[in-house]
Amino acid sequence: MSAPQSPPPHASDATTPDPATPAPPPPVSRGASGGGPAAALASLRGNIRYDLPASLVVFLVAVPLSLGIAVASEAPLTAGLIAAAVGGIVAGALGGSALQVSGPAAGLTVIVADLVNRFGWGVTCAITVAAGLLQIVFGCTRVGRAALAISPAVVHGMLAGIGVTIVLGQLHVVLGGEQQGGAFENVIALPGQLISAHGPATLLGLAVIAILLAWPKLPKAVPSWVRGIPAPLLAVVALTVVASVFALPVVRVEIGGDVLDAIALPVLPTSDLGGVLVGVLTVAIIASIESLLSAVAVDRMRPGSQTNLDRELVGQGAGNTLSGLLGGLPITGVIVRSTTNVAAGGRTRVSAILHGVWVVVFSVALLGLVQQIPMAVLAGLLVHIGTKLVNVGHMRELHRHGELPVYVVTILGVVFVDLLTGVLVGLGLALLMVLRRVVWASIEVQAPRAQDPGPSRSWRKAGGTWHVVVEGALCFLSVPRLSRRLAQIPEGADVVVDLVTDYLDHAAYDHLSEWEERHRLAGGTVRIDEVGTMGLVARRESTAGGPGDRRPGPVPRFLSPWSVWQARHDATYGEGWGHGHHEHDGHTHSDDVDPILTGLREYHRRAAGLVAPYLSDLADGQAPHAWFLTCSDSRVVPNVLTSSGPGDLFTVRNVGNLAPLGTEADDSVGATVEYALDVLHVPTLVVCGHSGCGAMQAVNRDVVPDSALGRWLAGATESRSRWAAKHPVGEHARSGGWGDVDQLAMVNVAVQLDRLARHPGVATAVAEGRVRLVGLFFDIPTARMFVLDGERFVPASTDRLGAGASATRSEPSTTAFPAAPAL
Repeated sequence: MSAPQSPPPHASDATTPDPATPAPPPPVSRGASGGGPAAALASLRGNIRYDLPASLVVFLVAVPLSLGIAVASEAPLTAGLIAAAVGGIVAGALGGSALQVSGPAAGLTVIVADLVNRFGWGVTCAITVAAGLLQIVFGCTRVGRAALAISPAVVHGMLAGIGVTIVLGQLHVVLGGEQQGGAFENVIALPGQLISAHGPATLLGLAVIAILLAWPKLPKAVPSWVRGIPAPLLAVVALTVVASVFALPVVRVEIGGDVLDAIALPVLPTSDLGGVLVGVLTVAIIASIESLLSAVAVDRMRPGSQTNLDRELVGQGAGNTLSGLLGGLPITGVIVRSTTNVAAGGRTRVSAILHGVWVVVFSVALLGLVQQIPMAVLAGLLVHIGTKLVNVGHMRELHRHGELPVYVVTILGVVFVDLLTGVLVGLGLALLMVLRRVVWASIEVQAPRAQDPGPSRSWRKAGGTWHVVVEGALCFLSVPRLSRRLAQIPEGADVVVDLVTDYLDHAAYDHLSEWEERHRLAGGTVRIDEVGTMGLVARRESTAGGPGDRRPGPVPRFLSPWSVWQARHDATYGEGWGHGHHEHDGHTHSDDVDPILTGLREYHRRAAGLVAPYLSDLADGQAPHAWFLTCSDSRVVPNVLTSSGPGDLFTVRNVGNLAPLGTEADDSVGATVEYALDVLHVPTLVVCGHSGCGAMQAVNRDVVPDSALGRWLAGATESRSRWAAKHPVGEHARSGGWGDVDQLAMVNVAVQLDRLARHPGVATAVAEGRVRLVGLFFDIPTARMFVLDGERFVPASTDRLGAGASATRSEPSTTAFPAAPAL
């Protein structure tokens, strides 16, 4: 997965901040979390020069958006300003995210508008209060992370449905008319509205949309301070001035009093208590999900920032409770304001709190200016907000994951029924799709290809080989489809069944076994290729051995040797495959070559496509993390032991993992060391020995010196001498119960590290801190790795390695060895 580039508009009014805004410096503090009042004051002084200007920028963005959301919610305009102020001050101070900014959000407009029409504004405020109290309960009971279990397809579909609803309604206002009662009515009336669009209101609304679209795309030649002006603020102010200067006959905002007069206690409901309860649950759940998703997105923007999700729910609940008591809209964490806060340089929660203070000052002292804003201007702003909630990038991503149907169904439900119904239908479909993936296997039958040679002559007939590929969980629900697919295969045909399964229940196992037996009796051949971990062959082995049978269980193919996954077919289906001499395209191949060719075919069939993107990135060069010297022993597989892949290890192998770089220098090893240091600039040099090493056994047996092996193993004479002289590493191994050969292998690792350390290039790199040396030992019978820590080998799985977990010197030396981390 690629790293996220920017947070998606999970929640609320999804316009993006101007990209010209300079990136903020890294955070220096998340607020005063400890150290007493003095530390808190010092933190405030250190961060206020970042938080103060950021709060002003967020304030300028929040005011027009809050007014527009109030219009879309069919609530008093003052309710939007009250919610913005409370969201900034209360949720900002009490929430679990230091950088998230809360306020009225586009994601709740449809819900609030429905509540206002059904119960009136006073009861809607009471619902907001109750929803806030419920959010506090959510936070106190620590269910914050549970909200993140909601399918992203449902969340994105809900927001997109809200966006479509906003656009369908406000587009009529932009075109100089009035929005209709519902989505159907808005769609039906839209063609006539387009034909009759005229007047200054239409021009103002379209001009707002044009400014919002064009402003982020200004050329870099425009001064940065100009490009840094928030586009929503510019559009609203500029077009309001135009409408006032030219005295355009357009409908303007009507406040109906100041903010202080609008503050009123909520009204308790007297009827339809069930509908009120549903409204409370809907507001609480949707507001919580939006806030948590927005907080997670903000965390991705600022490395090191981590939200306390339960505390965030408590802060959001407190904000909604107070907003409802004061006559304000419901609030959530708002991704647009939060993104603007981060981009403007905000460092602590002080920026969100100050933004709320500026909203209060504006609402009390400058509210008269709001009444000059044309309604078409706010409608144009809302149309832009609504379109941003429909994110094409999300559609592509969901399509790749097969979840686009959930997204579409949720949108249709939200737009044409209501929000709660749309979300519930989307959740239901998402659960059904998950259930289908869990219990529904993909079964594909592939007819023989032309010129299909088959794996060997014994499997090749005139009709070619049929392939059956089964992927996923093969259970009783898939047996009818499995039966239909297998019935397509003619009697007497050669068949290869690829079981790429992670679950195989008894019903499917029985059916596949019975079909296999019938097909064989009819003259056909069947080879079951167990690729997954729950294949048929593994089942047979587990049931055939009896209580004392300790055969290895199924493991992934990339960890299995040929002797397991190739020979398994022979043991189960006879000796015809993989044995003897046979032809391939006119050429004769022997037993020794066939496993290699089979492995190559398996690689191209299953692994090549997966690894190709990584190799493509490495095609122009390599930058390995370590020079890795180990024995030629076939049981030691460096990439498996280190969980590494292409491009990670610069591997050198020889008999006994020797590094003859001193008086008996070997150019082949020395060349790799110099290349690794001077060209590849690897930061780590590793020597890895292993148990039961044949080279160490040969050293103890005094190999004939005039042989090639004898001359090579002369490089291990020093290791043998130091082991015989009670080398500390060997003594620790002896006390741990290791045998003589393994003790010598461990001492040999330490000696070869010492030789590396004496190499001039290595010594210089170590002294400069550019390279560290690491010793490893692989115990083959237990498949466990050990790291050289001081004068002993310790398990690599331990969480605590000593400071000497590096190249341990066998004798005092002037070379300083930095500590190496556990591998």
